[in-house]
Amino acid sequence: MANSPQAKKRARQAVKKRNHNVSLMSMMRTYLKKLTALIKNQDKDPAAKLYTTVTKILDQLVSKGLIHKNKAARHKSRFSSQIKVL
Repeated sequence: MANSPQAKKRARQAVKKRNHNVSLMSMMRTYLKKLTALIKNQDKDPAAKLYTTVTKILDQLVSKGLIHKNKAARHKSRFSSQIKVL
């Protein structure tokens, strides 16, 4: 338990930041699931449009330090190759 005023403030900030990060990660997973569903249904044009949004979101999360850059690159590469096959 935090005793000093500074430690109490940092604890409050940590909770607020964690909630924000959780929502961003949830948003990312939702978009990945949507894109996966579009690819599975063979919808090329909507998948290509959503792919641009997903890449932007992944890059933003990398810049914030929420996911590793290789994870984002892996997702982008796999989705790109899957969309090309459609």
